[in-house]
Amino acid sequence: MSENPFQSVIEALLDSSKPFPKKYLNLFSDIDFLSLKLLLADWPRISLTRKRTLLSELNQVLDEDTTVSFDDFARALLTDPDGSVRVGAMRLLAECEDVKLIPVYEKILASDPDPEARAEAAKTLNLFIDLGELDELPEAALHEAENALLAAARDDNADVRRRAVESLGYSSREEVPALIEAAIQRQDPDWQVSALIAIGRSSDERWSEHVVRMMLSDDRNLRLQATRAAGELMLPDARLPLMRQLEEEDDPEVFSAIIWSLSQIGGEDVRVYLTNLIDQTEDEEAVEFIEDALANLAFTEDLERFDIFALDPDEDLLELGGALDEDDEEKESPAPKKPAKGGKKKK
Repeated sequence: MSENPFQSVIEALLDSSKPFPKKYLNLFSDIDFLSLKLLLADWPRISLTRKRTLLSELNQVLDEDTTVSFDDFARALLTDPDGSVRVGAMRLLAECEDVKLIPVYEKILASDPDPEARAEAAKTLNLFIDLGELDELPEAALHEAENALLAAARDDNADVRRRAVESLGYSSREEVPALIEAAIQRQDPDWQVSALIAIGRSSDERWSEHVVRMMLSDDRNLRLQATRAAGELMLPDARLPLMRQLEEEDDPEVFSAIIWSLSQIGGEDVRVYLTNLIDQTEDEEAVEFIEDALANLAFTEDLERFDIFALDPDEDLLELGGALDEDDEEKESPAPKKPAKGGKKKK
């Protein structure tokens, strides 16, 4: 019987005296059943340092290459004895939309002894809340994820609670605004950052005053998340403060966030500002980023034009009915127009 080709990968993992060859990393993508079985049989013999390094390197590969998938390998590690391995596995599954993972994350949130693992489970569940609000998830699965996060918002570890609030930002559950309000009112920058992340996901402009105020914070992380939230919410009130900040911001990441948020908000003078910025920029990567922002701005402007010229079916039908019935002696009263939905639900 011939040796499984993956055996050489396993032997390299077991040999801690040498660096693990980078060429083997992609072999973990879409790993076949037999290779995974062989790997798991020897997994307890691999050093903990090598395991942690492997997961870190696989996450780097995933960040750089959208064609790979380490889902099967990562699933097998969700019950690993080491908390950091469980965390690394969940990070590899951050974009996996399989609803069967919800009860697994729920169990980790409820009973995992490692707070870092519980926090990562809370963070990872944000994907399912977002999918549920987009009606791309069964309602029962959405409620299961929401209930797990609402319970986690009472965890005895602050990081777990904060990650739960961040993930619940996508949710339209009535309990969520109070959690966000409580977080933003704390005199704790970490909690306020979590509140701003949740706000950016909320599609709810009720938070606009908080966002605009914190865009001007001396705290770099607060400025960054407030700037991102302003863009996600497409807040018109943030446009002028952001354009003024472009001239003053020294932090490169915040500066980039300002550019992108302006491209999401759009409106008067934004295109001029960004075009002038290209003329003042020599760095090629920075120019490419601003050009991407201008392309996104064009998309935003197209959406604005669509909103302006979009027809309201109810109004058009009423106007047409009125014209046809203008000379009729017996007119039927038109049905009242439904009020526009407010709040969070994204349809």
